[in-house]
Amino acid sequence: MSKVLLYDCDGVLGDTEQYGHLVAFNQMWEEFGVPWSWSVEQYGRKLAIGGGKERMASLWDDADFREAVDLPATREEYIETVARWHKRKSALYQELIMSGQIPPRPGVKRLAREALEADWTLGVCSTSAKASVEAVLKHVMGELAERFSLLLAGDMVQHKKPAPDIYNTAAEQLGVSPSECLVIEDSRNGLVAADAAGMKCLVTVSGYTRNEDFSEAALVVTCLGDPGGEQAEVLANRSAAQPGGTITVGDLERILGA
Repeated sequence: MSKVLLYDCDGVLGDTEQYGHLVAFNQMWEEFGVPWSWSVEQYGRKLAIGGGKERMASLWDDADFREAVDLPATREEYIETVARWHKRKSALYQELIMSGQIPPRPGVKRLAREALEADWTLGVCSTSAKASVEAVLKHVMGELAERFSLLLAGDMVQHKKPAPDIYNTAAEQLGVSPSECLVIEDSRNGLVAADAAGMKCLVTVSGYTRNEDFSEAALVVTCLGDPGGEQAEVLANRSAAQPGGTITVGDLERILGA
């Protein structure tokens, strides 16, 4: 039986939504002279929409945005504008990541190393742009990034999370059954996508997602935990795992049923 560990990116590898993506969106609009920015709370609500371009596209129907910003005449022209905005936003985000300003979340690199040593196959499945995901993976995992067998980003599938497309594609490309895959997510959208693909899911909540509904998750924790660092707190456990302050490969195997 194969054992596959699939990490989400934003909120799982690092707390990148508030301190990375949000900062980059607002900096981009300032550069373009667009009189708009998202507050922490506003951006939190937008996270219900998978993908940065999609979040900006939704502003077309926002009355406050339409009043503040001089928009193109048609939605088609606006979508072209969004594409230009997103390209610059992605570049700013990558600069933020590589500057080291956003620290990795506890336990993600440790667990990846332990999983590789135990012959797990590793991958990343994210709704973000590929270049942004690559930047986060390299920053967080360092030399281990080259040992990841799969990197899937939002634009590589037809429908983004909460649709299961990205996880279905991961199983297909790796040649494994969904039952052999364990997903680490931080949001309800990600959990729903994994569950719909028939994969077990471990949730490590992030700042924006702690109060979301994770009733389908096998295990819900505050973080993955590091010895001598931040410890994992179990918020819900519907698996055979018995985790302590750190999530281990043994915990993953018990969740997967290996």
